[in-house]
Amino acid sequence: MFLLVNFLNALAVVVSLILTLYMWLIIARAILSWVNPDPYNSIVRFLYSATEPLLYRVRRAVPAIAGGIDLSPIIVIAGIYFLQVFLVQSLRDMAMVLR
Repeated sequence: MFLLVNFLNALAVVVSLILTLYMWLIIARAILSWVNPDPYNSIVRFLYSATEPLLYRVRRAVPAIAGGIDLSPIIVIAGIYFLQVFLVQSLRDMAMVLR
């Protein structure tokens, strides 16, 4: 039983880390949208290729508000926070119950 408890705790930590890293990628992408970065820069290309699939889906579902303000990064970050609170905490609680 202790193996399952340790697995769930480790899974919670890894999921939390991945969600946090992705959140920072979204933030970096949003900051880059304020300037005119070199599209051939490898870091810029990595940020766009890592974040664009999810941001594109959110943009299709939620249109820009007046003035062309893109809310997709804010919506994705809110979704990441939700997953961190709900999913990660649920994994930790399951591990605690099994202990």
